[in-house]
Formats: sequence, structure tokens, C-alpha cells
Amino acid sequence: MAGGEGSAGNGSGRPLSSGALPVAATALTGTVAVYMALVAFGNITDFDTNREFVRHVLAMDTTFRDPDLMWRAIESPALQDAAYVAIIAWETLTALVLLLATWLWVASLRDGGHERARRAATLGLTMVLLLFGLGFFAIGGEWFAMWQSSDWNGLDAAARNVVLAGLALVVVNLPSRRGDGRRPAGPASTGTADGERVP
Repeated sequence: MAGGEGSAGNGSGRPLSSGALPVAATALTGTVAVYMALVAFGNITDFDTNREFVRHVLAMDTTFRDPDLMWRAIESPALQDAAYVAIIAWETLTALVLLLATWLWVASLRDGGHERARRAATLGLTMVLLLFGLGFFAIGGEWFAMWQSSDWNGLDAAARNVVLAGLALVVVNLPSRRGDGRRPAGPASTGTADGERVP
């Protein structure tokens, strides 16, 4: 009887020990996925609004216009638009990867196999960090001196996105107890100390 009670306790404990973390990872991945999908959709359907943002940032025309920095400016509309299209393409690809990761997380809540979902989510969230960390902070903020502009400055929004994606990335990669629902090997699983089954 003692062995049977131990097995039942193990089974009933599984949702508490291994269910909460994957659900949190699913929710965070899904949140970032929906956000990135809406960002990409907005830039595609309302192309001109953020095109002006990208053009001003690359042209550096609202910065302090320091001659030591202005040689970095890109004033060609064709190159500016090409950069904007590249950003939209990256956002779209990121959204698709994260939507796939969300679907894999939801599926893994039933079968317990989280590794594929974790890998996809890690890839998508890293893409978010590259976009807003490397793209906005390093390239836009520092190289093109976006921090100097009071009108065309996306650093605060980029910071929020980096924090959200970074938090999601940490949660997604926290170790989970995947073996909680498995029957332990050895005599304990048979119900008696010597390994003989209880009739």
C-alpha cells in the first residue's frame, strides 16, 4: 500500500512541480510573438510613419550636427528605404519564429517535450534582442547619435522591448523538472523494499 500511495503522490505533484514554468514560458513567448507580429503588421500597413523615423535617424538631421559625427549620416532615400525594408523583414521573420515557438510551447504542455519549444523561443527572443539592442541601441543610438534627437528618438521604446525579451529569454531557459511524471526505476517502484510486487 505504501508503494501505491507514493506513486499516486508523484502523479498528483506533477502539475505543481513541472507545469507552472512551461506555462509562464508559453505566456511570455506568446506575448512577445503577438507584439512583434503587430509591430511588423503596423509597419507594413502604415509604411510611411516609421519610414520618416528611419530616414531622420539615418540622416542625423535632428542631432547636434557635430561635424565630427555627421560623416556617418546616410542621406540617400534609396538606402534609407532599403534599411527600413530590412527592419520590417527582420520583424516579420522574428514574429513568425516566435509564433511557431508559442505553438510548440502549447503542444509541449500536453506531451511534456519542451526542448523544441525552448530552442525556437530562444532563437526568436535573441532576434528581438538583436533588433532592439544592436539595431536601436548600438547602431541607431550610438553610431547615428539618435540619443541627441528630441524628436526622433526610439531608445526608450527599445529599452522596454529589450527588458521584455530578456525576461522572457531567462524564463524560457530556466531548468525544468521534466522527469517528475516518470515512474522511478528500482525497487521503490514495485511497492516493496526487496523489489517483490505486492499481491
